[in-house]
Amino acid sequence: MSTEFYLIRQCTNKNCNFRFPAPKNSGIGVHCPKCKSETLIIHEINLNHEAMYDNNDPLQANKLEIVLDNIRSTFNVGAIFRSSDGVGIKKIHLCGITPSPTNPKVHKTSLGSEFTVDYETHPNAVSLIKSLKEDGYKIWALEKTSTSQSIFNYKISESSQPTILVVGNEITGVDPDVLKECDAHLHIPMVGLKNSLNVAIAFGIAVYSLTKNNFSSPITLKV
Repeated sequence: MSTEFYLIRQCTNKNCNFRFPAPKNSGIGVHCPKCKSETLIIHEINLNHEAMYDNNDPLQANKLEIVLDNIRSTFNVGAIFRSSDGVGIKKIHLCGITPSPTNPKVHKTSLGSEFTVDYETHPNAVSLIKSLKEDGYKIWALEKTSTSQSIFNYKISESSQPTILVVGNEITGVDPDVLKECDAHLHIPMVGLKNSLNVAIAFGIAVYSLTKNNFSSPITLKV
């Protein structure tokens, strides 16, 4: 992966004092976009994030796979790919109208995470779920229902049975026939009046909660 650099620039006009990032060697930001005064370079930032982490980190793909049941937004799909890369999701199954990373808008948001997370496309989520159950997968749906339980009571570990988490359409949720096939319905507890979250945000909360045991033990702080 090529290394990119950005500059943090700040306007020299004290009455403006505008501060912003700009690509290095692009010519952008030499003059303030607000008042057109000259700017100073305050910091240089290396965007080769991989170099910031230990390549010997033992965290590997876990036993959790994802089914996206007719997610319509390219932004949401791209964001879900990025979160999946972050927690080591094994595979994403893209069903129905769910756009794939071959769509430039998904690729733009995923920032290349489709190259680190395996994915397949399927025409029908119900048929796929039935097939995965026959293959021995446990099926969970991220959906608030009359029988759903808090997702914080569930976890995935190295000894866990291979598991699917189904995430549904932004408007209609998980297909009713998929819900019938699920071993559990899981929801994120909320106390606000809206009682809903953006699907990509909900997904991020869910997968980090389910896979938290795969990460290093938390440090206990004495207060």
